[in-house]
Amino acid sequence: MSNIVAIIGRPNVGKSTLYNRMVGSRDAITDDFSGVTRDRKYGFCEWNGKRFGVVDTGGFVQNSDDVFEAAIRNQVKAAVEEATVLLFVVDAQTGITDLDDSIAKWLRRSSKPVFLVVNKVDNHKAMMEANEFYGMGFDNIFFIASISGSGTGDMMDAVTELIENVPDLETDLPKFAIVGRPNVGKSSLTNALLGEERNIVTEIAGTTRDPIHSVYNKFGMEFVLVDTAGIRKKAKVEEDLEFYSVMRAIRSIEDADVCILVLDAMQGIEAQDLSILRIAQKRHKGVAILVNKWDLIENKETNTIRDYEAAIKKRLGPNSDVPVVFISALEKQRIFQAVEAAMEAYNNCQRRVKTSELNDLMMEIIEATPPPSISGRFPKFKYVTQLPTNFPAFAFFVNNPNYVRDSYTQFLENQLRKHYNFTGAPIEIYLRSKD
Repeated sequence: MSNIVAIIGRPNVGKSTLYNRMVGSRDAITDDFSGVTRDRKYGFCEWNGKRFGVVDTGGFVQNSDDVFEAAIRNQVKAAVEEATVLLFVVDAQTGITDLDDSIAKWLRRSSKPVFLVVNKVDNHKAMMEANEFYGMGFDNIFFIASISGSGTGDMMDAVTELIENVPDLETDLPKFAIVGRPNVGKSSLTNALLGEERNIVTEIAGTTRDPIHSVYNKFGMEFVLVDTAGIRKKAKVEEDLEFYSVMRAIRSIEDADVCILVLDAMQGIEAQDLSILRIAQKRHKGVAILVNKWDLIENKETNTIRDYEAAIKKRLGPNSDVPVVFISALEKQRIFQAVEAAMEAYNNCQRRVKTSELNDLMMEIIEATPPPSISGRFPKFKYVTQLPTNFPAFAFFVNNPNYVRDSYTQFLENQLRKHYNFTGAPIEIYLRSKD
């Protein structure tokens, strides 16, 4: 995912409504990820056959002493640094404000393309009054009403003209991305994998802005290490580091088959880690978790690996079937086990179960533990098959899918994981009418 569109503007101009329009309408896409601090969302959008990330930033308030507004200001700066296109949203009903002028002056210093999006233009009178925004001097200006969608199609057409189609890497090798919060050891892990013997590394054309991916070929395993924040060297910006890490993660996750999430053993798993993990799982990527800096943990008798792993999986909730490896990238401890865990997650994503075997197992389980009724109606399962997707997906045919509770769907997934090794792989279950 080398393309990100960032929505920027002062508070209460309709940025979130535009974001919802872009990621939630029938022509747009798919996933919507709420972030971990206020006014922060990440999503994915498709338009005119092109796919890109969308970031909804908080309301920009220049030179404010408020701690939240200062954090939002840093988030906006990080979004500008990473974005391909900037949507600068203003409010037609209030006209041009001093804050709009301040943001405009700041954006003009950016080399990124800026679209001025005049929102809340929902009638002819509003359109006439909105003409004052031409005076802001932006070449690309669009008049929209994000609530109704008026004018957003033309805006999206213009955005996609600047979005490059990102081809898949021309390789059949597994693609692994190292992701995580800042300062958890991503660069150290990358160096440990690639820097020990440079003759194991080759370079192939990649798909991100810094188009180099490294091929690891050692100990009988070969894979592509997808470009990550740990590899790229970029100019320093004043950013909210956690927000910045998610922006980078969005890029890397889309290109990868498996995401290697690196944690800091001294800090444990935090909300930001969970946010990155859920983005990967929503995009149907395999996941392996590495707990780095384990060599720095004291009193290992108290903080045993078993207890530490249990605490992590408790935070993961129902998504806890992922491999967890405790490493020290600096000391190169258990690096090979980390690679094995990532490869296991990749292989489990490719796992296929014969339809006859699947039905023999699951129909027997369903008969022994039937689903509960809803309003006196019992769902009746007839058939199950694995779908031809690049991740484990199963279709259960039932007389009425509306009769099946979410808790029973989770039960079916748990049974599949119990009887087959899908550790590290996402599972999707689709309920379909038997007709």
